[in-house]
Amino acid sequence: MTEPAPSRTGFYPGTFDPVTSGHMDIIERAAGVMDRLVIGVAENRDKQPLLPLEERLLCLRTDIAPLNEGRANPITVIGFTGLAVHAARTHGAHAIIRGLRAVADFEYENQMFGMNQHLAPDIDTLFLMAREGHQYISSRLVKEIARLDGDISGFVPPFTRGHILKRLRG
Repeated sequence: MTEPAPSRTGFYPGTFDPVTSGHMDIIERAAGVMDRLVIGVAENRDKQPLLPLEERLLCLRTDIAPLNEGRANPITVIGFTGLAVHAARTHGAHAIIRGLRAVADFEYENQMFGMNQHLAPDIDTLFLMAREGHQYISSRLVKEIARLDGDISGFVPPFTRGHILKRLRG
């Protein structure tokens, strides 16, 4: 009789301000290669987020709900402060998941990988390339388009879109 394979847990950290269709693509794909996926929403006040942490958590939990249908181990969403490697370890992660859009992302993420390996050599990093059609989407640009009354419906999930517009329109 064979022993069950150990559970592979991934931790996908970010500010998710807001969660984009690119993030959703990475979440769906990461959930397909991990037995368990934890999405860590960083408080990160230095970035001056449009949406407070609780709203970002609500948006992510609502937008991933369809991905959790029928999953034995549902994707979980948690808020955290401090280092991503510490949050990853707290939640039993074996790998940190990072999405890459372009060469500029790689340079930054490669630095983060090196620092994280020094801080937590037992936690690996997995990079997933953004699929075509998502490579140009960034949370910063989505917020800018929304502030200028542009249509963001192709860039963010519907629940998140409503939340951003409500926040910007008061």
